[in-house]
Amino acid sequence: MSQNVPSAESVAVEAGRRRTFAVISHPDAGKSTMTEALALHARVIGQAGAVHGKGDRKGVVSDWMAMEQERGISVTSAALQFEYRDTVINLLDTPGHADFSEDTYRVLTAVDSAVMLLDAAKGLEPQTLKLFEVCRQRNIPVMTFINKWDRPGLDALALMDEIEQRIGLKPTPLTWPVGIAGHFRGVIDRRTGQFVRMERSPGGADLAIEEEMTAEAAAERFGEDWTTATEELELLELTGADFDEKEFLAAKSTPVLFGAAVANLGVSQLLNILLELAPPPSARPTVAGDEQAVEGAFSGFVFKIQANMNRTHRDQLAFVRINSGKFERGMIVTHAGTGKPFATKYAQQIFGQGRDTIDEAYPGDVIGLVNATSLGIGDTLYQGSPVQYPALPSFPPEHFAAVTASDTSTYKRFRRGIEQLDGEGVVQVLRSEQRGDGVPVFAAVGPMQFEVATHRLEAEFGVKVQLNHLPYEVAARTDEAGREILRTESNVEVMTRVRDGALLAVFPHRWRMRTIAGRHPDLRLDA
Repeated sequence: MSQNVPSAESVAVEAGRRRTFAVISHPDAGKSTMTEALALHARVIGQAGAVHGKGDRKGVVSDWMAMEQERGISVTSAALQFEYRDTVINLLDTPGHADFSEDTYRVLTAVDSAVMLLDAAKGLEPQTLKLFEVCRQRNIPVMTFINKWDRPGLDALALMDEIEQRIGLKPTPLTWPVGIAGHFRGVIDRRTGQFVRMERSPGGADLAIEEEMTAEAAAERFGEDWTTATEELELLELTGADFDEKEFLAAKSTPVLFGAAVANLGVSQLLNILLELAPPPSARPTVAGDEQAVEGAFSGFVFKIQANMNRTHRDQLAFVRINSGKFERGMIVTHAGTGKPFATKYAQQIFGQGRDTIDEAYPGDVIGLVNATSLGIGDTLYQGSPVQYPALPSFPPEHFAAVTASDTSTYKRFRRGIEQLDGEGVVQVLRSEQRGDGVPVFAAVGPMQFEVATHRLEAEFGVKVQLNHLPYEVAARTDEAGREILRTESNVEVMTRVRDGALLAVFPHRWRMRTIAGRHPDLRLDA
């Protein structure tokens, strides 16, 4: 392929058309349903399916693993790319379950904004708070969508107070519900004063029925509900809860919208406001301390590795977020970690399970590089002057289990499967001196990671395994000197993380770690 260097202006224009964001929430707040509802409104799928689809209603397009479809939860991240009103949407769906925090963190390094989904009946839940803290650390602007307003729930003003008090973001509602939770009539657009009556379509799988109404007609039809909503709007104005773009982009305030994703109520308003307010890609900080401008030469980083996404494609896919420049399929780039050239002949655009060959992409886009076995999570790729983006950290594991193949004749497949899961970051794989290379140790943030790992070993590699859970809950990094010190202590073990060779000292609890550290002041134990 000829390498025609695109102009900086053309790259900047294309980057300006991109909106790359993630949907974050507590489990069961409706995150995957919202992901699909947005795709439905952009007309890229014909019919939405609830997570627990019935009859001929399909399961959520972004939850492609059998385990996800069986349980109705997301345990992996998925990328959806589609175009809407001349804007390219890169929507990254993330695991909501706390056990998969590490995967979610990686996804949040690849987005420019986030939509925080709250269950109207539950408000801010623990996992939502954890994910928001990641957004806060990365200074990611957050929009809030109060979901499930078609069911009984909390008071709208009480939810605004909770957001401000618990996460310190000033809520600035852009739409306001007419009717309490469970009696949803529609929303008032605070910026225009326009009222949109909303009604679920028959069956709820198609776009909602919407009707614009004058204030007079709405007051006559909805009576007390309308009066209450207008009084609440007056109170919001008195408290200064008006949208300020600078505060939003500085992650100091959050625009708020109301609706019900499963019935496609309020979703079109969210999509339009995302296009209008969500920031496009911007310059990214590098390890060198400077920033890589979007119009510069090509660069990007790997934030996810995934294999065997469906039975048609038995291969490995590296998800790359493009930070700068124009990507062209076939271009030769440099792997920052090794300095070696890397050919991008097989590049694909992702839409849930669907994959199409892609010839070009721009900052903000997520592409899949096929069979990129030399790439790892956090790796940087670039053209031109060297660029290195910060590494993605590993979360401290809290659960440990030794893994053995039930049938020794499957050992080669067992070993290959372990290497695959480690490369994808499904679990951290450790090597233990006392157990030997034939018995790796899985280390996980949460126990459901073990379930995913064992499920995939059996489904994809035909290997049944046995887990022997180990009595450790705390891990800290140490060094060779620390390993020698800890050999003299009981109820502690030092293992090697296969991915990067790091030495992890594991303890049954923090009290034991503190006791040992007190006896050996020179012992290195890092977070």
